[in-house]
Amino acid sequence: MQLFSILVSALSLATVVLGVPASSSSSTTTMQITYDPVYDKKSNSLDIVACSNGRHGLETKGYTTFGSLPAQYLGGAQAVAGWNSANCGTCWQISYNGTTINVLAIDHADSGMNIGQKGLDKLTHGHAVERGVIHAKVKQVDASKCGL
Repeated sequence: MQLFSILVSALSLATVVLGVPASSSSSTTTMQITYDPVYDKKSNSLDIVACSNGRHGLETKGYTTFGSLPAQYLGGAQAVAGWNSANCGTCWQISYNGTTINVLAIDHADSGMNIGQKGLDKLTHGHAVERGVIHAKVKQVDASKCGL
């Protein structure tokens, strides 16, 4: 029984360190949200992000550029540990002051999520540049919510 408790504790710690909620994908947590306009440029190649190629890469699903992805909002997530992460292509619902968007994780973020300026502008009603950083409610949702 002690071994089981140790394993559960270790798993909980690993999920906290990786930025993945310890419970089901429906749990909501508050995260830091930043922006980078690079995620809004549709002509950008997936080769510049962590979720490019490899077994879990989005190129293996036929996507080549940001514009070829079905999601309206793109960005990096702390849950994407790096290149070829199993969390590539996960979908994250971000809610802030009554506005909610779904963001497709295509890259790694050091903390919370780093999304396109278009997404942060939607959440802040056009004040992404002015605010720079917000803290919003985030939960992982089914990838179909991002078009995958």
